[in-house]
Amino acid sequence: MAYDENNIFARILRGELPCNKVYEDDHALAFHDINPQAPVHVLVVPKGAYVDFDDFAHNASAEEQLGFTRAIGTVARQLGVVEQGFRLVTNNGAFAGQIVPHYHVHIFGGRKMAEGRMARGLKTD
Repeated sequence: MAYDENNIFARILRGELPCNKVYEDDHALAFHDINPQAPVHVLVVPKGAYVDFDDFAHNASAEEQLGFTRAIGTVARQLGVVEQGFRLVTNNGAFAGQIVPHYHVHIFGGRKMAEGRMARGLKTD
C-alpha cells in the first residue's frame, strides 16, 4: 500500500489539524486519542511517512527506529504508567483493525487491562 499524504496523522504532523500534544522530538509526536479506550490513551506516531509496522521495520533508518522506540518509553514515563503497567498496541493493516494508514502505537494505561487472548474475543485454537 502506498503512503497517503493526506491521512489524519500526516495532517496533524504538518500542523494542519490540532492535537492534544503530550510529547514531540525529532522522531515522534505523541498526543491523546480523541476517542480514548482507557483512562490513559495516547498515540505515538513516527514523523516519517510509514504506512504500518511492516513498512517502518523494513524502511525506517536505524536512527528513526531507535528514536521512535525511545520516544514511546519517554512518553510512558511522562504519563506515569510505567510503575503500574501499561499496554502497547499497534495494528498492521486493515485486516488487523488499522484505521489510519500511518504507523502508530497506542499506549493504554490507568486501569487494569483485561488478561489473555479471550479478553479481546480472539480464538485460542
